[in-house]
Amino acid sequence: MATNSIIARGGVIHVPPISLAFYRWFFVFLILLPFTISSILENRNYLLKEYKQLFFLGFMGCGICGAFPFLAGLTTTVTNIGIIYTSSPIFIILISSIFFKEKIFRLQIYGLAICLLGVFLIITKGKISLLLSLKFTAGDLWVLGAAIGWALYAIFLLRWKSRFSFFARFCLIALMGSLSLLPFMIIENIFFRNIIFDKYFYFWTLFAAFSPGIIAYTIHQKVQKSLGASTTGFILYLFAIYGAFYGIIFFNENLEIYHYTGAFLVFLGVFCAKKKFKLLQ
Repeated sequence: MATNSIIARGGVIHVPPISLAFYRWFFVFLILLPFTISSILENRNYLLKEYKQLFFLGFMGCGICGAFPFLAGLTTTVTNIGIIYTSSPIFIILISSIFFKEKIFRLQIYGLAICLLGVFLIITKGKISLLLSLKFTAGDLWVLGAAIGWALYAIFLLRWKSRFSFFARFCLIALMGSLSLLPFMIIENIFFRNIIFDKYFYFWTLFAAFSPGIIAYTIHQKVQKSLGASTTGFILYLFAIYGAFYGIIFFNENLEIYHYTGAFLVFLGVFCAKKKFKLLQ
């Protein structure tokens, strides 16, 4: 999932942000369709029963979470995106606890705090003064929307049961996500920026479709099925860790001591979050 940061830095230079999000998920749909079409047709009667749920999941997981971070990158900093997006696990825990009475565990709270400390250490380069000097812009609201959208996607993906197979459901979610982005993509191309269908377009859209698309979402759904939405939400903190290493590999950024310290705290926090000690009996 952290490869999405590579796309946010490099892809939007060549492809308009909403268009990039649209074609990313449309290509996911086209790639998965040959492998899932028979399963979808066999269960087509259930499509009428589940299409509202599928559209909601597509709109949140592919539309909101697909386009908002790219839009945010136009008006806010990578540091701000990193800070705000880490609020998603908090929304997952709060929504699950308040609306679905999911139990909160003591070490989940400790793990959450430790993870936040590790992430802040990395994005502030170990200097608290940088955190205090951050200025928030309108683009930060796009990131906040993406964080809430991911929380809702993660929760309802687990709670809503489906008669479709794993990949058939994912294929339909990708289709619904691209459909939710279609009108906004058209507006973007008419009034703001046109798509250029060159080699860069196909590279970035296909890369986005495979790496932070098919691979990341498949692994996320598998993990969430085993660990639940709240615990799995903590993987977003690993985003900052791997994002830092991608910056070193692809953008010649330096590896500093705060990277090691922050990474240790994040992994410690994720370890604590997996322990099932109840906060409330």
